[in-house]
Amino acid sequence: MAPTPAWVKKLTPSGPQGEDILKEERAQSHLPVQKISEFLFTKTVLERKYKILKILEAEQVFDKSQNYFAGRVDKFETALARAKRLAQLRFKHAWTEEEFRMATDLISEPGPYGLHDSMFLITCRDQGSDAQQSMYYERAAKYEIIGCYAQTELGHGSNVRGLETTATWNPDKKNFILHSPHLTASKWWIGSLGRTANHAVVMAQLILNGKSLGPHPFVVQIRDMESHEPLPNVHVGDIGPKFGYNTMDNGFLLFNNLEIPHESMLARYSGVDPKTNKYIRPASASLVYGTLTFIRSNIVMQAGSVLARGVTIATRYCAIRRQFQDKDAPAGSVGESPVLNYTMVQIRLLPLLAATFALHFTGKSMMDLYNENKKRMGEKATAGDAKRGPGPEEINAGSDLLADLHATSCGLKSLASITAAEGLEVCRRACGGHGYSSFSGIGPWYADYLPTVSWEGDSYMLTQQVARYLLKSARSVLKGEKPTNDTTQILSTYLSRADMGAAFDVLGSDEDLVAAFAWRAAYLTFEALKHRDEHKKAWNDLLVDFFRLSKAHSQYLIVKNFYDALHRSETAAELDPETIAVLYKLFRLYALHTLETEASEFYTSSAVTVRQIQLARSTMVMKLLQEIRPHAVRLVDSWDFPDWQLDSSLGRFDGKVYEDLFHRASEQNPLNGITIDPYPNNGILFKSNQSAAYKSKL
Repeated sequence: MAPTPAWVKKLTPSGPQGEDILKEERAQSHLPVQKISEFLFTKTVLERKYKILKILEAEQVFDKSQNYFAGRVDKFETALARAKRLAQLRFKHAWTEEEFRMATDLISEPGPYGLHDSMFLITCRDQGSDAQQSMYYERAAKYEIIGCYAQTELGHGSNVRGLETTATWNPDKKNFILHSPHLTASKWWIGSLGRTANHAVVMAQLILNGKSLGPHPFVVQIRDMESHEPLPNVHVGDIGPKFGYNTMDNGFLLFNNLEIPHESMLARYSGVDPKTNKYIRPASASLVYGTLTFIRSNIVMQAGSVLARGVTIATRYCAIRRQFQDKDAPAGSVGESPVLNYTMVQIRLLPLLAATFALHFTGKSMMDLYNENKKRMGEKATAGDAKRGPGPEEINAGSDLLADLHATSCGLKSLASITAAEGLEVCRRACGGHGYSSFSGIGPWYADYLPTVSWEGDSYMLTQQVARYLLKSARSVLKGEKPTNDTTQILSTYLSRADMGAAFDVLGSDEDLVAAFAWRAAYLTFEALKHRDEHKKAWNDLLVDFFRLSKAHSQYLIVKNFYDALHRSETAAELDPETIAVLYKLFRLYALHTLETEASEFYTSSAVTVRQIQLARSTMVMKLLQEIRPHAVRLVDSWDFPDWQLDSSLGRFDGKVYEDLFHRASEQNPLNGITIDPYPNNGILFKSNQSAAYKSKL
């Protein structure tokens, strides 16, 4: 294809230019974007981000111009080059863990070192003995060995206790025999395993004297350190292309009676004494339990930002995009209406905009709660924690101290990841036909995020953990035990007022709006308890009720955390009254839109009346959409996504949507460098192939 002619390059979009439209949008509102950004992230974090962004933009390997055109092998090759350079930059600039995570967020793609940098390092550090940390963690931190975390199997995911891979203690040789007895025992979906890792933390059933003691972690070398070929009795490879996440080499792994040394078993919490051949039981698994909680808390924290990318792109584009004319437009009105002015677009996007803030504040609260609990626990576990039995997804008993936080993290992980994933698809559709283009920046981001709904606990199965905890808490309240946390407090409050009913002014009082969410969650808890304890219903028969209960409890927590964040004295000190007023409108929009979406449960629980639901739907929500609409673009601006990070034609800060779409299609598209022979009777496919000229040099 010939280069784009000069006369084409001179063309501009018809009608108002995107750049001018966004200027007008921003002029409608006086919200201090920078102040809100600093309120969300702090000034220090923002300054650090742009310092790191400048470093990344200067590196040719991180050029994103071909991201949406590459095939699987090219994607992986580029991702590997980027991962290697990022590791080099990490040491060159002495980045902290937080700075390194910020760099990976800016690059915005899963990399081949992803599981090495996260689960492999964390597990070796937190579950290895001092000697093993020197042996594994310190070498891995310097990339002398590259690892992954091999837990999920072809036949088992969330049910960790059902894993089939075995590690049998051999008392004669004082070692373990690692084996995959069935095809379904194949480790599967393991990030960084397919082609990259030479070591793996393998979760395997410890077999001692013919008895299984449950899954335990083993560090195993799987590839030769020089040739990088699989070791004998190891079969390992990549599982193939996926819906998304194709810059990551998710892999499979099988063992054929592979002998591994005694020191392979990570032994901070448990082990096998080579002298006596006896099992060394853990005093507590509470810190392992806490690690799972930390990961889920982090997912909640990230969900707001994940969703905010889609909302930013869709809001900016819907402000620029013109379609049709309002039938009731004033006489003499000229031109088509901005799509964002249509209430059917507003009702899809603006509640999601409110949800981004709600999830952000909830994530921060979760991390604060996790850190507070970790501090209370101290560095050493106590033997008393081991008395509680394990839940269905746990390897060992957890800490009662973390039980509330664990349940909270399970429920919020489920709701937050589902909200973000489903919200991104809503954003893509709101962009119309152009939303289907990879250049929108939403579709590829959505595809890469989707696994989050399943990993670290399937978002539907996790809700059983929440229900189990809420039922236990409700039983304690019924016994007359004194409330010890927020969960037992709202259950106790409900029980004391259940006969009188509720009279919450959800339309006039923000405090009552939060209380209505607490009431509904408490009502569903006691209803589930009645079905379980009095009616003796089977657990499986209650799973749908448990999912609804977990969702209700988690929505209460999100509404409460959003309200508490705005109610803090620090908020008033950092933001002006007008900005806080707009944030309260976002709070009400999230809460009332959720309330009317879940109207049947609020009505059944007597938290609200039918008339309140009707007014919430027909009056309050629509009024809030109208009041928030002028601030929409500035509110998404406050999330402070650089264009380089978004990599989106539709979400450009300057509004040059159509120019960027055409530029990518005409001048960056390698397919346009190929001239084909179109005739079916001619065996020639390509007359010429100049596609390589379009590709960036790494």
